[in-house]
Amino acid sequence: MYNWQDILKALPHRYPFLLVDKVLEMQAGKYIKALKNVTINEPAFEGHFPDRPVMPGVLVVEALAQASGFLAHHSEKEFGLIQQQGYLYMFAGIDNVRFKRSVIPGDQLILESNYVKHKSNIFKFAAIAKVNNIVVCQADLTCAYTKYGD
Repeated sequence: MYNWQDILKALPHRYPFLLVDKVLEMQAGKYIKALKNVTINEPAFEGHFPDRPVMPGVLVVEALAQASGFLAHHSEKEFGLIQQQGYLYMFAGIDNVRFKRSVIPGDQLILESNYVKHKSNIFKFAAIAKVNNIVVCQADLTCAYTKYGD
């Protein structure tokens, strides 16, 4: 549905911190399903852990947050917002995070996020990451629509 070029237009992240490769499905204001291909050449694997590489949990959560930010960006009309120069969706909080299994090189990480609610400029999402249709991480995410640098 959306490729890496579309993702670069919507998210401020760049290599090596852009963690969404493709958007597979999305319904603005509702949900997103995105893909992160996990490869051995990613910088985190140099130290986490060289003999048994595991994707750091914080990066799995960040990938979910980026997918949620993409959904929020493409849902502004549904949320009653107007895109403004210099405004971003910033990761503002995480609750109820659970890691169920390790993510390793070669995995295809499926990122699913569902819009829960928003009030003013604060947005809540329920997110799940899966590998081979098995949940590896789940979390409730909060993001804020704010002027960059504030």
